[in-house]
Formats: sequence, structure tokens, C-alpha cells
Amino acid sequence: MRLLTMRGNFNNKEKPTMSETSNFLGIVSGERSRSHAEVADRADRIAAGLSQIGVRQGDCVCMLMRNDIAFLEAAYAAMRLGAYGVPINWHFKPEEITYILNDTGTSVLIGHADMLHALRDAIPKGVTVLSVPTPPEILSNYKIDPDHLKTPDFAIDFEPWLAQHQPYDGPIVPQPMNMIYTSGTTGHPKGVRRNAPTPEQAAAGERMRAMIYGLKRGARTILPGPLYHSAPNSFAIRAGKLGGALVLMPRFEPEEFLGLIARYKIDTIFMVPTMFIRLMKLPEEVRRKYDVSSLRHIIHAAAPCPADVKRAMIEWWGPVIYEFYGSTESSAVTFATSEDALRKPGTVGKISPGAELRFIGADGRVLGVGEIGEIYSRMAGMADFTYHNKPEKRAEIDRDGFITSGDVGYIDEEGYVFICDRKRDMVISGGVNIYPAEIESVLHAVPGVHDCAVFGIPDAEFGEALMAVVEPQADVTLDAAEIRARLKASLADYKVPKHIEIRAGLPREDSGKIFKRRLRDPYWEQAGRKI
Repeated sequence: MRLLTMRGNFNNKEKPTMSETSNFLGIVSGERSRSHAEVADRADRIAAGLSQIGVRQGDCVCMLMRNDIAFLEAAYAAMRLGAYGVPINWHFKPEEITYILNDTGTSVLIGHADMLHALRDAIPKGVTVLSVPTPPEILSNYKIDPDHLKTPDFAIDFEPWLAQHQPYDGPIVPQPMNMIYTSGTTGHPKGVRRNAPTPEQAAAGERMRAMIYGLKRGARTILPGPLYHSAPNSFAIRAGKLGGALVLMPRFEPEEFLGLIARYKIDTIFMVPTMFIRLMKLPEEVRRKYDVSSLRHIIHAAAPCPADVKRAMIEWWGPVIYEFYGSTESSAVTFATSEDALRKPGTVGKISPGAELRFIGADGRVLGVGEIGEIYSRMAGMADFTYHNKPEKRAEIDRDGFITSGDVGYIDEEGYVFICDRKRDMVISGGVNIYPAEIESVLHAVPGVHDCAVFGIPDAEFGEALMAVVEPQADVTLDAAEIRARLKASLADYKVPKHIEIRAGLPREDSGKIFKRRLRDPYWEQAGRKI
């Protein structure tokens, strides 16, 4: 077929027909495509180059890229060497990126050219920087300084570097999954470093992901979420190996998303509830304009989905929408079908095959049906993990081999699991985990701030939005805009609270600690649900 011989690019003078795109096999980004054979060859060449730099089994390869074919090629290359690909959230500020580069001990950073320019003074000594050309679909979706499209003088041009190497022919070694950094309550993210699986564990993991993600040989998929997130990353890594089609979106745009489903006859997708909400906001005539009859398995997670939104999506797309509950650490420990969602609104499903759940009370007792407790889980056949360089943090969440992410919930008499609260103060906004402690630590450094509390409040589009209540020092006048500007200088934009309130005399517990629930609960009670 003509598309498979286009050297990774659609011909702009002769765009492919609908029948060609609906049958295309490979990875697509914008108007660029690469066949699976091309991707495999490039990944092997990258592996050879990384090996020459000194990357060995168990090492880390850091990647600072938006959604791009090169991201997946670099991830596959790291896996080929038995190394850990480490996606870096590209929203991070230089100091946040430097922390991850230092924590991983990496010897190489592969990044889009425009992102590298801000890191001139942030790259640790001894790290080789490879500059990947920023692709046209990224340029058309983001505001990028044209002067930043050239390779910085401290980096190496990726494509000429790649062309120098023959495919890697080293020994086959166990391949670990990417190491994802999750936000930490202590202000620094933690790398979830999972052991390379045994053959038995790898087979069990494939069976689990096939059921949860709905991915099977030849699946036609689209990725509307960022590759630096855990579930989208895992989904894409597997989808790209199944011989079907994988379409990468540079960012989620609702009508464009529907058009790509129709154009490529997409059947399997990973989404987050915010995307459902934005789709439902489209005029009905726009939603009905696109053929989505090819869809067969839509899996969502990462944040609560309003029951009415889920019902509306099922009515539109049919009973093809599924949900799982889990975390980067635990994997998917529950699974819900469309039928489950309609019958038991609000459930995250029943316990997944191979998973075990315990609901633990404040006194450490294992609770029974209907009793609300902290959720602990373990997954049979799953390779164990630790937090990179922080084994003590791994021990803190473990209880007799079961681990917790701090969520609180219960299981009903029919085996359906419900999430009620979060023991910790984590905020999930648009599917992104945000920990207030990191933001509070930056707020405390702002001149004139006496104390502060950051928490999540209801948001119609993102599920939760960040709220900061700041108590000024005596005789000091604070300005919310100035506080926001200071936060933006140190934190990724999505960590900057959407709402900032300046208030004297914050409510406190007897210990003197701010009584955060008294600040947070009124917002949730007004919205009709307490968290």
C-alpha cells in the first residue's frame, strides 16, 4: 500500500484518501506517519546510539517530548536495552526537570528542540542531550518561539545522530515498562520503578491490559491524552506493538477528535472524563456529523466521571464505555462495564481478575461489606515496584503486601466498589494528580504569607480545580495576581491554583494545624456531594 512506503510522511501534494487512512497500519501524528517496520528499525538504531552513549540495563533514559512518534521510538529503544524510559511532564519548569534528571542519574535526555532552549542552565554535567525536531502538528497547536526550533548549541541533532547507527543487535534482555514520576506529598515527585517482569509476569500483564484496555492484535487506536501520564503511556506502548493503527493527537480538541475517529475507523481509546464533558458540550449537529460506529472499547480512568455524563456518552456511543480504578503503583484493580455504570451509578466496577482489595479502618481492622475504609490492593502476577531512590516511601504504603494510594471507599453486597473520599489531600483535575503540599511549600516562601491551604473544589469541566486560601502576615497586604505570578515562576501552570482567596484567621485544629476540611467542605456540600 502506498502509505507504507512514504518514509514516514504523508505527501502534502497528494493527501491520502479516506479509504487509505481507514486501512493504514502504523503510527500517525498529524500528517506524518511511519509503518511499524519503520518504527522498529528506528527504535533499534536509537538503541544502538544509546548503548554507545553508555546506557545499560537498568539505567534511565529521560524523554521531554509532547506526543510524537519519536517519543514512542525512544521508549521502545530504552526497553530494547532493558533500560527505563522516563517521560518528563513537559509542563514542568526547569528546576522540576533538573530534579528528575538528577534523581534518575540519567546519562541522556531526548527532547523536542523548542523545549530544550529553556534548559541551558538546568542540565546536569555528563548528560548527553539529543534534540528532536519539533514536528509541524505541534507547531500548529502550541505557541512556540520560532527562534527555539533550531537545535541548541549544547545538544546533538537527533536525525543525523540516528542515521549514523546500525540497528542494535545486542542480547535480548527483560524489558521494564517506562518509569513514571508521580507527584509526592513531600513536594518532590517519586519515580515508580517496577521490576522487569519474568516471562510469566509479562504474560499475565498482557492478559490484564488486553482486558482492561480492550487492545487486541490489529486494534485501531487514538491517543488524545499526554504520553507522560501513566495510563496513556502504557496504553500507547502496547497499542504501537499490535500491528494496527495508533493515531497521536498533539492535544485534545473535541471536533478534531471525532473527525479522526471517523477518518481512521478507530475502535479502541483511552480517555479521561474531562474529554467526555468537552465532547458533550459540542452542539448536537456537530456530534451527529461524525461516524463513530467503529468504536468498540473506550476505557476511562484517572478521575471520577459524573453519572449523568457517563449515561449520556453511553446513549451516544453505545455500551462500549468501560472504566477502571487503580494507580501507577497498583495497576487496574477494578473494572466496570457500561452495564455496571447504568445499574450502579458511581461505581468503579468489580475487582479485576488477579486483584485483591482490602478496606482498612482507622484501627487497622479489615472491614466488611458496606464499611468505609482506606483501600489497599495487590495484583497477582504483577512485577513488584519501588520508588526510585526512596524505598522508605514504598514501605509507608505497604500493609502485609497490599499497597494504598490513600483512597477511601467500600464494596457493596454485590461486589461493586465505590470511592468515597481521599485520605490524603490529592486533587485530580482533568485526570492529572496534583498534591497540594508541593504548592503549599512554594506559597510559604512568598513574602508576606503567614500560612496557607490548597485543596480541590468542584469544577464543571475538570472535576476539580485548585483553590488556595492564603493567610497574610500581620499588617501585610497581599495581591492574588502577584501570588499567582510567583507560583508560575516555580511550578508547572496546571499546579497554579485557579482560585486564590486571601483571608485572615484560618480555622485551626487544637494542634494549630489548619482545619482544611472546614475550608473545603462547603464547596462540595454546595455542589451536592461531600469529599
